[in-house]
Amino acid sequence: MNYRSLFIYGLTLCFTSVLIAQNDQVINREQMVKTQLEARGIKDPLTLYSMLNVPRHEFVPKNLVEHAYKDGALPIGSGQTISQPYIVAFMTQTLKLKSTDKVLEIGTGSGYQAAVLGKIVDSVFTVEIIKDLAVSAKSRLKNLGFDNVIVKWGDGYHGWPEKAPFDAIMVTAGAESIPQPLVDQLKNGGHMVIPVGPSDNVTYLVSVFKKKDRIITKNLFPVRFVPFTRKQ
Repeated sequence: MNYRSLFIYGLTLCFTSVLIAQNDQVINREQMVKTQLEARGIKDPLTLYSMLNVPRHEFVPKNLVEHAYKDGALPIGSGQTISQPYIVAFMTQTLKLKSTDKVLEIGTGSGYQAAVLGKIVDSVFTVEIIKDLAVSAKSRLKNLGFDNVIVKWGDGYHGWPEKAPFDAIMVTAGAESIPQPLVDQLKNGGHMVIPVGPSDNVTYLVSVFKKKDRIITKNLFPVRFVPFTRKQ
């Protein structure tokens, strides 16, 4: 076998390996949706479609790719995590999203939750206070083709007033109370989902509905999230 033939053979093997790996990840996502989401009551078709089509393994550190579709949160650096698939799906479903919606996310992290939202809605504006995470998430989302997801490095407590109002807001860090700027930037008739509770006590996932400039809140269930970080 000459050098040219060896080169072509090597490329073929490499291409075949990539296809097999990609197919394995598709199977992993299908299993995740079936056993972790549908089996636990996630029924919204748009949420299930998005969870099935966003490659979660692209949003975790390379040394954790084999764990990407397992039932749990994973570290992504800087003391932050990518949430458990069920929590991502539940929070997404809770917002009752439409394809025309404009959504604000606070706490970009690796960009996974923003990508899940981006598969469903018209546009996502996401704020991350840790610069390294904001920069890497922006690059990752761009490379994966999520052109409708815009990342900003900043203090999420203030939301993104220049882009308000929003049809829905998602907060992916535990806050001691619901930030008033986020309430102000939510449309009437809009939904917010946010973990709320004292830092030394139980944090609940809270559903917030805004009606005629008043908010109606409902505690959903206890959760564990990294704390809501503020600039000093």
